[in-house]
Amino acid sequence: MPNIGPLEIIIVLIIVLVIFGPKRLPELGRSMGRGMREFKDSVTGKDEDDKKPEITASQQQPQTPPAPQTTEVPEPSGAPTDRT
Repeated sequence: MPNIGPLEIIIVLIIVLVIFGPKRLPELGRSMGRGMREFKDSVTGKDEDDKKPEITASQQQPQTPPAPQTTEVPEPSGAPTDRT
């Protein structure tokens, strides 16, 4: 199996430059870097959730449960009722 030498790398870079152009190359580099960083973080177990400070019980504000909603259905005015 042949090794990839500097000449082959230069040829690939020239082809990439011709296909994407000089304006898109920095954007492609950034997106590839972000993707590789996210992949590395997911493999090593690092998440962005680990970076967030945890809120202790004394810092949390008590949550009041929402009041139950009752909906009253009005009776039709012309319908007979069971009430006497």
